Amino acid sequence: MYWTLELASYLSDAPWPATKDELIDYSIRTGAPLEVVENLQAMEEEEEEVYESIEDIWPDYPSEEDFLWNEDEY
Repeated sequence: MYWTLELASYLSDAPWPATKDELIDYSIRTGAPLEVVENLQAMEEEEEEVYESIEDIWPDYPSEEDFLWNEDEY
């Protein structure tokens, strides 16, 4: 299982919180690449675990704080 920023972006508008099955269904319905569905299917899940955000799936998902963008300059 591997995540990239591009693959994870397909889940950015997912209906959080969600279970693994709900995320797989969402990915299929929205036409996400097969790699997204395969990554979700490969995740180990403990009895209907609910994921609150993409960070629960991919802890290294970059947040706005990770980018060096100063809004005051523009």
